[in-house]
Amino acid sequence: MSGKPKLHYFNGRGRMESIRWLLAAAGVEFEECFLETKDDLTKLQKDGSLLFQQVPMVEIDGMKMVQTRAILSYIAAKYNLYGKDLKERALIDMYVEGLLDLNELLMAHVAQPADKKEQHLATIVDKATNRYFPAFEKVLKDHGQEFLVGNRLSKADVQLLETILMAEEYKADILAKFPLLQSFKARISNIPTIKKFLQPGSQRKPPLQEKDLPKVMKIFY
Repeated sequence: MSGKPKLHYFNGRGRMESIRWLLAAAGVEFEECFLETKDDLTKLQKDGSLLFQQVPMVEIDGMKMVQTRAILSYIAAKYNLYGKDLKERALIDMYVEGLLDLNELLMAHVAQPADKKEQHLATIVDKATNRYFPAFEKVLKDHGQEFLVGNRLSKADVQLLETILMAEEYKADILAKFPLLQSFKARISNIPTIKKFLQPGSQRKPPLQEKDLPKVMKIFY
C-alpha cells in the first residue's frame, strides 16, 4: 500500500480543493480516487468508510478522515503549517473560518439559477471587497510580515491565496484597491511547492462548469 494520502471525491473542486491546495503547499504527493457514479459513493457508505456518510474523505496515516475542517487541521498540524503556539493557531483558525465563508459563496455561484446569477455575483464582489479583503489587507498591514501569522507559511496563507485566485476568476481586478494583498498573492504564488501546483498539468482543478453540474448532482443525489 502506498504511503501517499488518498483523496476520495468527484473530479472537481468542491470541498476537496482546499485539501489539495494544502497538501500541495506542504510538498506532499497524493493520490485521487474519483467518484464517477452514485454507486461509487454508495460503496464507500456501505463499507463503513464514511463516518457521516459523506465526502470529502482522505485516507491518511491509517485513518479514513472526513469533515473538511478536521482534515485541513490535521494536515496543517502534521506538516508544520499551523503556527508555533496556541495563540497563533487561534489566529490561523479565525482567518481560515472567515475565508471559508467567502469560499462557500464562490463555490455556490455555478449552481445559481440564471435569473439569480447577476445578483449573486454582485453579492460575491460586495462581500469580498467590503468585508473580507479589507480585513486581510489590515491584518497584513498591522502584522508587517510576509505571512499572515508569525513569520512563516500557514494554512491561512494557503487558503487566502486559493480564495483570491477563485475571486479573480469572477472579477479579474478584484484586488485593485488592495496593494498588500496584491504583493501577498505574488509572494505566496512564488513559493516553490505552490508555484508547482499552479502550473498546468498539476492536480489543481479548474472551475466547475454549469454543464458538469448534472453529472455531479447524480453522484450525490
